Amino acid sequence: QVQLVESGGGLVQAGGSLRLSCAASGRTFSSYGMGWFRRASGKEREFVAAISWSGAITYYADSVKGRFTISRDNAKNTVYLQMNSLKPEDTAVYLCAVATIRLSRESVSYGYWGQGTQVTVSS
Repeated sequence: QVQLVESGGGLVQAGGSLRLSCAASGRTFSSYGMGWFRRASGKEREFVAAISWSGAITYYADSVKGRFTISRDNAKNTVYLQMNSLKPEDTAVYLCAVATIRLSRESVSYGYWGQGTQVTVSS
C-alpha cells in the first residue's frame, strides 16, 4: 500500500521559516518526480513546486520562487520543502504527490497524494 505522510507544518509568524517533509512508503519513488501543492481555505488546490527523480530539474510557482526550495533524499524516500520569508497568503494545507505520469505543474499528472500538513502564517 502506497503511503505519503507530510510533516513539519505549524504556526509561524510572517517572515519566518518552516521545513516540510514528505515520507513515502510502500514502494520506492526514486524514479519518479515529486511535487508539492497547497490548498487554502475556500480556494482550489494550486501547484507550489516539483522536482525530478534525480533532483536536477525543479519547478516553482511564481508566488513562491526565491522563497521556497524543494529537495529530495532518495535514500530516505523523502522530499522536502524549505519555506522561507513566509507570508500570510502562504497559509494552506500543503500536500505532496508523486508524478506518476510526468513532472508537471498540473495536478492531473500526479497519482498518489498525501493527506497534507497545515501551515498557518500569522501577520
